[in-house]
Amino acid sequence: MAAGDGAAEQSRLASERVARLKRQLDLAERATKSWDADAVGGRVVADRLSQLIPHGWYVLHDVHWPGRPKAILDHVLVGPGGIVVVDAKNWTGEVRVSSGVLWQGRYSRTQSVEGALAQCAAVASVLAPPHRRLVRPLICMAAQPDLFGITSSDVAVAGVDRVVAAVAALPAILDQQTVVGLYAHLGQMLTQEAEESALLGMRAAAATQGAAAEGSPQTGRAQAGRGQAGRGQAGRTPSRRPMVARQAGHGTATNTGGRKSKAHDHAAGSMARLVLLGAFVIFAVYVLPYWGW
Repeated sequence: MAAGDGAAEQSRLASERVARLKRQLDLAERATKSWDADAVGGRVVADRLSQLIPHGWYVLHDVHWPGRPKAILDHVLVGPGGIVVVDAKNWTGEVRVSSGVLWQGRYSRTQSVEGALAQCAAVASVLAPPHRRLVRPLICMAAQPDLFGITSSDVAVAGVDRVVAAVAALPAILDQQTVVGLYAHLGQMLTQEAEESALLGMRAAAATQGAAAEGSPQTGRAQAGRGQAGRGQAGRTPSRRPMVARQAGHGTATNTGGRKSKAHDHAAGSMARLVLLGAFVIFAVYVLPYWGW
């Protein structure tokens, strides 16, 4: 009876594990579909925003969120009307702006509005104070092409078919020279974190390789030799002649000949001591026992 109860318990636990794995798989599939939909929506919005280029606007796609290395900004526009940070969405269902609130079905999306404001503030933080007030947020809906509204926090929400007209209609407040300068500045600042992260990764890899190399005796001796050579050169007045000698391959012999002789003498003395020690061990192991007879 006890064995039967144990088998039943094992079966119940196995069924629970299978059910839990199915739930996790369903969640993963839904997340993948959502990511795919967002990617499609982002491409649709990017294609549509390219229509602003003839109107004097410049577009940055998929740039880094300042202060958040793992987050990205979908689109940043720089043009006569200022700087517009576009957050692309591909929401399904009914989306509307009512009484200053963004809704998706019966759920208010205040968090998305706050996220758009945070993106706007992040971009403004890398600008000079006179230009920070020129940055404004916009949420672009790929699946609701005719939507347009403005929330109570002054975040514009535009469908993909209306976003170009909405941006182009902004009053001109920047001349062409300022637009180009701001575009170049933001292009540098919003990609700088990625370059710095890559540089830090390269430095970490180099440090790891260096640490591993320091563990080998040959590398340690080579580094010690370089350190001795560096100490030997300290206090000397640099001259062009030693530089030419090093380029010709004779500088080491010219400048470090005395140190090499001392090193060879030290190595020879160490080898002699090792030979004597080995001879004594052989004598003690193989000869002394016979003398004891």
